[in-house]
Amino acid sequence: MAKLPAIPRPEYPRPQLVRRDWLCLNGRWQFEIDQGDSGLDRGLLARPLKDAIIVPFCPESKLSGVENTDYLNAVWYRREVTIPRAWKGRRILLHFQASDYDTFVWANGTEVGRHRGGMTPFSCDLTAVATPGKKVALVIRARDNPRESAPSGKQSWVFANSGCHYTRTTGIWQTVWLEPVAQRAHLQRPKIVPDLAHGRFLIEQPVAGAQAGLSYRARLRDQRGFISETECICGAGFYPRLELVIPDARQHLWSPEDPHLYDLELELVDTVTGEIVDEVKSYAGLRSVSIDGFAVKLNGRPVFQRLVLDQGYYPDGILTAPSDAALVNDIKLSLAAGFNGARLHQKVFEERFLYHADRLGYLVWGEFSDWGLAGRAPVRTWTADGKGGYVRGGNHIGNEYPATYLTQWLEALERDFNHPSIVGWCPLNESESRRDERNTIHDDIMRGMFQAAKMYDATRPVLDVSGYCHRLSESDIYDSHDYDQNPKTFAARHAALMQDKPWGNESPVHSSVPWQGQPYFVSEFGGIWWNPKAKPGDASWGYGDRPKSLEEFYTRFEKLCRVLLDHPRMFGYCYTQLTDVYQEQNGIFFFDRKKKYDLKRVRAAQQRTAAIEK
Repeated sequence: MAKLPAIPRPEYPRPQLVRRDWLCLNGRWQFEIDQGDSGLDRGLLARPLKDAIIVPFCPESKLSGVENTDYLNAVWYRREVTIPRAWKGRRILLHFQASDYDTFVWANGTEVGRHRGGMTPFSCDLTAVATPGKKVALVIRARDNPRESAPSGKQSWVFANSGCHYTRTTGIWQTVWLEPVAQRAHLQRPKIVPDLAHGRFLIEQPVAGAQAGLSYRARLRDQRGFISETECICGAGFYPRLELVIPDARQHLWSPEDPHLYDLELELVDTVTGEIVDEVKSYAGLRSVSIDGFAVKLNGRPVFQRLVLDQGYYPDGILTAPSDAALVNDIKLSLAAGFNGARLHQKVFEERFLYHADRLGYLVWGEFSDWGLAGRAPVRTWTADGKGGYVRGGNHIGNEYPATYLTQWLEALERDFNHPSIVGWCPLNESESRRDERNTIHDDIMRGMFQAAKMYDATRPVLDVSGYCHRLSESDIYDSHDYDQNPKTFAARHAALMQDKPWGNESPVHSSVPWQGQPYFVSEFGGIWWNPKAKPGDASWGYGDRPKSLEEFYTRFEKLCRVLLDHPRMFGYCYTQLTDVYQEQNGIFFFDRKKKYDLKRVRAAQQRTAAIEK
């Protein structure tokens, strides 16, 4: 194994709920692959493991030191950790920012937690088995069969990379860390609602533990210092609710041009002694997202969303960025190319990416890794008969949605609600509803995920599904995916929107409800195939015919963008994509983030004032 860094990815992993004391557990762990998932029978829970890995990088990645891209049905981790003596008298929490997919956790041989899902964080309470000043043996097993029905994003469920499916991620792939909290009670992740109309923040604050005799205090600051403070008694409901009013003179809106963030201090206080039982730091941005006709407005003004598709893959870390700086770099590359935001595609991006998006004024759509759904059930296909009709074909892998889709989507909503950079939610991508079947599971899960987002968040628009079959007439947004490479036919197709006939993806397997006049955008287009480094026989693909020259690329890119920028009813677009990803070589940058094009020309093509902004 190559030389191992002591603590990779050492930065604090949860920027919106920061405590002073914590311990990063990234670094070298014992490791073993358990292809038959028989580790419990073979004593892996009790004995040392044979190999080693660098956490938080998945075993398929180069940075992990393992680099095994075979099917890994189950993997095991083991590490002994000394609990700091200074944490005596407090509860000890073990946090996983993400582990793919079905994770079991033991401490000193006792099971302390389970979690199902590869994209969202979870925690285990070690208090009963861990003693400050002494070592605790942590053992983790993650099971991940890509051929089962599970949301897995773009991870390949066949052996090798194929098409738009890429190297799998198994087990731990984000930071693992320890945190002490108050034994009596402690603050959990707050829900911070910006209310621009009334110049305030509304806060709903869950509290774990006994709330009797406690009050909750919130304090707001900007760069000039203290602004507002409020306090309420805990225990009146399930969790405290309060408001922080901002004086008119200190109201400073968050926007892409000026991404202002307020500092927020939250405290639990003993009402008798005045002792601070728990305290955390957070932040918030004051801004609004609204719909006005065909426009999606930010702070009351139309902002054309010049988005890029970002899949969040890295050559050496796969789903895990090699460093915090790499997350910042991706945003800066996108901004330099003229985009003002991104669809975070088929991946729930780590919290630190969203933190940097908040700081840099980068608009993003929060999405979910819904691909990989199939219960692999056979579903009839349809084939064009050459006479304008369709005939039934054979069977192919179909779509089945287990309940875990809704569970994990709720976890993502809870984790990411507070980020001002998020301007919309989209739970599903390119799903299908076939005309020859009832597809009740598909429609039910789409409605459930849509309703979950609407009920949890009344401040942002929700798109039922990106591309293909829109099944909910009440969806806030309507969209299409269109990879036509001819600007003339591309323009003609979308001109029909002016006659209330938006282009969709209608076919025997894509059955959408009629458009209800919602704001509309082309949420995937372009994907122009270009890789001058490709050699004959290399796996490489993109959309349409490859341009014969760079100049042809610039011309095609500029004309496609112009069609959508100049459309009076188009509120935005999303170009595919930010970087090449393995064999899909249609990015603005190469997979290693090196420059592919003249960014001045790419940027200039997008800077004309959009029709909807006039």
